[in-house]
Amino acid sequence: MSAIDRYVFWTRTLSTPLVVNLATIGPVGRMKKAPGTWGSVVGLAFYAVFFHNASPLGFIFLAALSAYISVAICDAAEKRLQMRDPGMIVLDEVVAVPLVFIGMGGHSGLIAQHGSWPVLLGGFALFRVFDILKPFGISKLQDLPGGLGCAVDDLAAGMAACVSLHLILRFFF
Repeated sequence: MSAIDRYVFWTRTLSTPLVVNLATIGPVGRMKKAPGTWGSVVGLAFYAVFFHNASPLGFIFLAALSAYISVAICDAAEKRLQMRDPGMIVLDEVVAVPLVFIGMGGHSGLIAQHGSWPVLLGGFALFRVFDILKPFGISKLQDLPGGLGCAVDDLAAGMAACVSLHLILRFFF
């Protein structure tokens, strides 16, 4: 039993079709062109519905819970598909995108101050750049075992995009 298995044991009770559908967000991960980008679009919707108006404590709790579930489901999906971080698994992108907007939500946040669409699209673009290029050692995070490696590189890309977006909004707008 791996170290991860001790913390995500509950995924063994889920059926393979359920695990794979959660990991791929149904048909989103099965799209032939750019499934990661489409998963990131779903991540924007996930942010808008669950995170935008959350309190800081609520945001942290939901982000931590989502990250845990993502690691667990991605780990189970990798094992059942017998593939290492396949492109069809997009749950990690969905969960990582809200991290881009830490400290920006609500009616008085940076998103409201700078206009929602420009900030959301800018954050989305920054996330995709960091997710694809994986600079600053983000690519090494993929070497972590199982679902941890599958999800943590995306979470790090979300955090890098968050820092970049905050700097851009602070110094250029």
